[in-house]
This record gives sequence, C-alpha cells and structure tokens, in this order.
Amino acid sequence: MSRRPSKTQELTAHLATLSDPVRLRLMRVLEREELSVGEVARVVQLPQSTVSRHLKLLTDDGWLASRSEGTSTLYRLTSDDLDLSQRPLWTAVREQLAATESPDLAEDLRRISAVLADRRTDTKAFFGRVAGEWDAVRGELFGDSVTLRALLNLLPADWVVADLGCGTGNAAEVLSPCVKRVIAVDQSEPMLQAARKRLTGTENVEFVQGELERLPIPDASVDAAVCVLVLHHIERPEKACAEMARILRPGGVAMIVDMIEHDRVAYRHSMGHRWLGFGVPDIFRMFTSGGLVRPRFSVLSSTSEAKGPGLFACTARKPGPQAPDADAV
Repeated sequence: MSRRPSKTQELTAHLATLSDPVRLRLMRVLEREELSVGEVARVVQLPQSTVSRHLKLLTDDGWLASRSEGTSTLYRLTSDDLDLSQRPLWTAVREQLAATESPDLAEDLRRISAVLADRRTDTKAFFGRVAGEWDAVRGELFGDSVTLRALLNLLPADWVVADLGCGTGNAAEVLSPCVKRVIAVDQSEPMLQAARKRLTGTENVEFVQGELERLPIPDASVDAAVCVLVLHHIERPEKACAEMARILRPGGVAMIVDMIEHDRVAYRHSMGHRWLGFGVPDIFRMFTSGGLVRPRFSVLSSTSEAKGPGLFACTARKPGPQAPDADAV
C-alpha cells in the first residue's frame, strides 16, 4: 500500500517545480491568457517540444488546468483553482517576479497580443471561409505588401525625402515610386554600393555618403526625413535629430523607427548597437530640443514570429505653414 506524500514532501515538490525560470515564464503567460501548446511556444520563442515538457510538469504538479477544444489542448493558470497549499506560494513568487520587471515578461505580453490577433483571424477564417481566405488569395495574386505600397501614394508626389542611414536601400525602394526624389544617405560606402545595385534603373534616388550627425544636405531642402532602425547605432542621437530638423522645410515631417527600450546587452557586441532602444521621453526630448513640434509616438504591431525587441515609430514636424509653432502645441 503506497503512502501519501507528507506535507513537507508536497511543499518540496512544488518548490522544485517553481525553481525553473522557463516554467515561471509559462505560468506568468498562462495566468494572463488561456493558450494552446503551439501558442505558448510562439509567445516564449521556444521549441514546442520543450514547452510541452514543461507544461506537463506544471499540470502534473497541479499548477495548471487544461481542457480540450477540438484537436487542441488549452492551458491556463487560475489562482482561485490552485490547491490551498499552492496559493500562498504562487502569490509570493508572483510578487517577486513583478518586482524584478523582467524584460522577458514585457516581450511575452507583446507576443500574446500578436498570437491572439492570429487566433481571431483563424476564427474568422473558420466561420467565414471566403472572407478568411481572401487575404491569402490577394497576397498570392498581388504580393503581401500591396496595401502598404498603395497607401504610400497618399504622400505628396512633389516631395523630396531624405532616407537617413539608408543601408541597402529598402526604404528608398519603397518611397521612390511615390515621391519626386529620395536622397539616400549612409556613412558606409559598401552599404551605398548595395543600395545602388538594388535600385539600378531608379532615376529619382540620389546616393550620398555622410554621417547623420553632420548631414551633407542643405538647410530647409527636404519635405520629409526618415531614419529607420539606425538611431541606436549613433553615438549622439540628439545631434542626428537636430540635423533632421535643420534639413526640413517649414512644415516638413521627421520620422524615426527604432527599438523600444530593452536589455539585450549582447546586441552591443554582436551588432554594434550603442543604445538599447529608446523610450518615449528620450525621443520626445531629442525631437523638441532640435526644434521639432507635435511629436507622436506609436508602438508598431509585430507578428508572433518576430524575435527582436518591439519597435516604435515617432513623427514630429518642423514649425511652418503646415504645422503650428512650438508655443501653440
């Protein structure tokens, strides 16, 4: 006859289950949303086999509840459903985790939103087959970026746009069909060579070698200046923002796309990042100190497969006929 585990043995087993950082991440995620194994794997960016193993351990030890829905098994953590011996343990652990402000949790929460968005799309496809399949049909016929490219035609056709830190020319390639001229600037000659090759035959793109802190562009000579995933490489980003303001015509718009603040220190060494992203106060301060007004910050949505930090887009205008002066903001 088997003996029932003692209270001490049960406590030891519970503590052993909670000792793994991955399992703690899974519990924080599943306390917020009921998810399938595949969805959890996409949120935490781990192999599904690894996630399945951890979910089984958590379920066997009573931390998670599961239920079947069609061919999927959904998991959740509900504090009120925990055993009386487990509730105080989880409360204490959760409070400690909240105090650490783990960047993993912020990234997981961002990906939960993307996973749920995908789930809603799948549900619509299930209940409205024709409507759900239309995006795939349209993508197959016309390409996935057809909507974006069409909307870019809302830009004034007579604009001159500066693509700052143009790299291999992906932004210039998208902008050039929609505006009068693109000035593609990069400090790296190999990057400019790659951009020239990419845009062979495109007559309205001018390639210029130069640094963003000292742009080789005259004052008030462009209608828009864009800086896409470049600012985190620059030693003095506030100087680059001031240069964006300098080259803009009155009423012109500046846009920065970059990473939200994160703690992936390895990026400094593996990719030469000087800054680990930027927060809203940082970007607003750099824009306004450079003389730009009406800053607008938006977090960009991402797919659940994205492995990098979250991105933002921030725009601001140079005071002039199309924008109020700083005192009016």
